[in-house]
Amino acid sequence: MSHPSNFGEYQARLRSMYEADYPQGVVVDPTPITAGQEITVLYYGLLTKSGADQVFLHVGYDDAREWRNVSNLKMSKTGWGWVKTLEIPEYTRFNFCFKDSADNWDNNNGINWSFEIHNGNRRN
Repeated sequence: MSHPSNFGEYQARLRSMYEADYPQGVVVDPTPITAGQEITVLYYGLLTKSGADQVFLHVGYDDAREWRNVSNLKMSKTGWGWVKTLEIPEYTRFNFCFKDSADNWDNNNGINWSFEIHNGNRRN
């Protein structure tokens, strides 16, 4: 989600994502995810509740067991948790977990989070 020209709209969207109260405090918007699309990840899970001073979105693509194009993306703190907006490249899966500046991890009990990336074509 791009930061709209109206910052209030952006804040309202983050708030609605937070109020959806997703399991483990992780919201990805929009879903389903399409290659080339910008998405927002909101995190208010375990590390946030433990008082992390910084959270990083640890991302990789394709196979859930052997990630490609792995990177740590610094998230921004908001009143609803940590947020990162990114553009999704042309891969088949978006895999991620979280870590803080003290190298504590939230990896969804070892299974991480993983979403299929669609190519934008509808299946009939």
